[in-house]
Amino acid sequence: MSDRRSIRLFTEHDLDLGLSFALSEAQAHYAIHVMRLRAGDALRIFNGRHGEWSAQLEVVTKKSCQLRLTAQSRPQPVEPDVWLAFAPLKRVRIDLVAEKATELGASVLWPVFTQHTNAERINLDRLRATVMEAAEQCDRLTLPDVREPRALADVMTQWPHDRRLFVLDETGGGQPIAAALSKVASQPCGFLVGPEGGFAQSELDRLAQLPFVTRIGLGPRILRAETAALAALVTWQSLVGDWR
Repeated sequence: MSDRRSIRLFTEHDLDLGLSFALSEAQAHYAIHVMRLRAGDALRIFNGRHGEWSAQLEVVTKKSCQLRLTAQSRPQPVEPDVWLAFAPLKRVRIDLVAEKATELGASVLWPVFTQHTNAERINLDRLRATVMEAAEQCDRLTLPDVREPRALADVMTQWPHDRRLFVLDETGGGQPIAAALSKVASQPCGFLVGPEGGFAQSELDRLAQLPFVTRIGLGPRILRAETAALAALVTWQSLVGDWR
């Protein structure tokens, strides 16, 4: 069993019994100066591949930490496979989407530029740091794959045809989300959420022609883009994900 009172950190290192390695500079600062850890203290480590491991700090200086893996606390599970493609939002709100989508189990986060997208730049390093911190906090054993932003047409070209894409359509032309999800069961799928101004009608028309696309609705109220993205993931987890 893992000790949820100990701090938990993500690493790129391979993990196995007895291995030793140093924390990154930022992680060492957090462990030493924020959490006040000392040599002999315990923490938990995961890398998205080898489960979660208990570790013990062996050497602690003012700027560095060396740890040793002492036992595997959880094996690597098979996690839900749901993607979230979304039009970029302003900084604070895109951070919110990334953080909460990580907590809700999204396996891919894919920023998509649409005709009405307002944000022109995305700080991917910041976004990846946000999902790493969210995974550390929520006891998740993987990190979502944060993909390079692409134009909507490019994303549709690259989207796997065996992965059902649910497009959130606020015009009222889509199926109720619960009814649409009931038809896919465990089939790989993802959601596409448009910008604050919604999709252009020409974009919806092109999306409707793709055989792997299903347009869905989230009820009678118009939701903000970040609310819609998270509501879709919550509904998916409740009906076909790992909340059942």
